[in-house]
Amino acid sequence: MDTEVIVVGAGPTGLTAALELARRGIGVRLLDAAPAPFAGSRGKGLQPRSQELLDVVGGVTDRLVALGRTDLRVRRHEPDGTVRDEPGRDTTPTPDTPWPTTLLIPQWRVEQVLRERLADFGVAPEQGVRVDDLTSDDDGVTVATSIGTLRARYVVGADGGGSTVRRTLGVSFLGETREEIRMVVADVELEGLDRDHWHQWGAPDPVPYSWVALCPLPASPTWQLQAGPLDDREPDDAVLAEIVAARGPRVRLRRVAWRSVWRLNVRMVSDYRRGNVFLAGDAAHVHSPAGAQGMNTGIGDAVNLGWKLAAVLRGADDTLLDTYTAERLPIAAGVLGISAELSGQAMWARTAAQVRTTSQLDLSYRDGPLGDPDTDPDTDGPGPRAGDRAPDAPADGGTSTVFLRRREADWTVLTTDAAARVPGTVTVTVDDPATYALAPGEVVAVRPDGYVGRRGTADEVGAWLAPLLARVQTPAGH
Repeated sequence: MDTEVIVVGAGPTGLTAALELARRGIGVRLLDAAPAPFAGSRGKGLQPRSQELLDVVGGVTDRLVALGRTDLRVRRHEPDGTVRDEPGRDTTPTPDTPWPTTLLIPQWRVEQVLRERLADFGVAPEQGVRVDDLTSDDDGVTVATSIGTLRARYVVGADGGGSTVRRTLGVSFLGETREEIRMVVADVELEGLDRDHWHQWGAPDPVPYSWVALCPLPASPTWQLQAGPLDDREPDDAVLAEIVAARGPRVRLRRVAWRSVWRLNVRMVSDYRRGNVFLAGDAAHVHSPAGAQGMNTGIGDAVNLGWKLAAVLRGADDTLLDTYTAERLPIAAGVLGISAELSGQAMWARTAAQVRTTSQLDLSYRDGPLGDPDTDPDTDGPGPRAGDRAPDAPADGGTSTVFLRRREADWTVLTTDAAARVPGTVTVTVDDPATYALAPGEVVAVRPDGYVGRRGTADEVGAWLAPLLARVQTPAGH
């Protein structure tokens, strides 16, 4: 069949999934029920790990960084009228972490950049296409849509918290929704505030709209407004103008570009897969926006699933697809935990450990099915172990880096011996063996999603890798 994968939902998760497939030569269609691309900010923080995941696409992260910013400091406006600027965090890149801090960039801009990159592979979201039903069988999935019946080998449901795909499958969405805990989120244009700070106001009592945040969105004339708790009024233009005007005598609302009411919704599925249908992003897990984890966790889902679907479609052992739930479900559970921990906590009160957790740089699949059974997952050995994030490092005598070389192929083997070869991979000679703690004769296989796959001799790594490789190698796009 020409369409090997149908992705439902053209948000960050669906766009990333479609891009991961299209750049590997997989026939993919991207369907979205909305008549036009999403136009609001919603999420606005791209975490360091997401920046690394998107970098391998080739230039996407460079483009995003050019359109965002990392140096915006929080300005606290206290109830007594005093103002305090919180100290900024270190944004200095290091050889192993080129993007060490959260990138402030609105969700609509992330989606725009991903759509532009996806177009390079001849794929565009099909807007206004509604999925009504689907049926999975041994050979594929039949999808009933508003434009007719479609057929694909696999379907990825990335269609948000109200996922039609999830509901059609009958997958339970476990958790709770708290209708009484609500907040308004809007993109607005205003005057009277400087755009060099993320302005936040708070009051000791939880009266309506006692907490307000106004964040200037980079490369845009708009601000993201967050305010809560809501009262019984509809947060229309008049109410938003009232909220903004209360920030100071010269602060005025000019225009409302987008608005939404957020309700506390903490839920997740117990399985990311039903037959040949997979769930990803908000379709699989929703939680508090605290910590900016939603968009980022969805991108992580998409990257994890994308390379595995492509490999299986090109001849790899299909048991590889069983590792998707096994690896990503614990990650989602952890995200629900950290976002709940941060809810109601001021940004400036976060500990260094909490900031590191939300960066997602420490996420690991050590104890997952692709980890090394001969290594205790709770024991730290020298260098990153199987399942850990693979850091960047200078390579090829200072002429390149591990991250740059990873753009050339799905699987990368790192070594200090340029003669070491593992079939189906690109060999990268690292300049400093200390980053990966490489012993003489040892190589490290890096997975397509930038996690360590296995350590050992070239023969040992090659034997482990063989069932995971596509039989016909399709170079990743640049």
